[in-house]
Amino acid sequence: MAELANCSRCDAVFVKDIRTICQNCYKEEERDFDTVYRFLRDRKNREATVEEIAKATEVPKTLIMKFVKEKRLRTSQFPKLAYPCDKCGTTIVKGHLCFDCYEELKRDLEQHEKNEERSEQQRKKERQSSIYYSFDEKRK
Repeated sequence: MAELANCSRCDAVFVKDIRTICQNCYKEEERDFDTVYRFLRDRKNREATVEEIAKATEVPKTLIMKFVKEKRLRTSQFPKLAYPCDKCGTTIVKGHLCFDCYEELKRDLEQHEKNEERSEQQRKKERQSSIYYSFDEKRK
């Protein structure tokens, strides 16, 4: 069943299918992609950075980074294309996190799992030690 949504770029109402943007914005985005790709196909521009591409093509940096994240512009073909790590801002060419942030997140998750395991062991220990006995004084 079709769902109505607001375009994330122009806020127009449209029938949402695969994309989060309306048809007009999609066409504009495709024109921008063609502009960037034509610029990068030129041999002298293949090592351009995102800032240089944005300045030469007048396409916003965020949109160029979106093309890289979507793997429409491959960093293997254009080696200086990079975008910031979601956490610290270091430039990366794949994923959402740089190696350092990834390792930090991994360590934090491992520490959290250890803490959860200790808490569970403590709860088990408390359940075992919370058994109460009553003494019947008449049974002496």
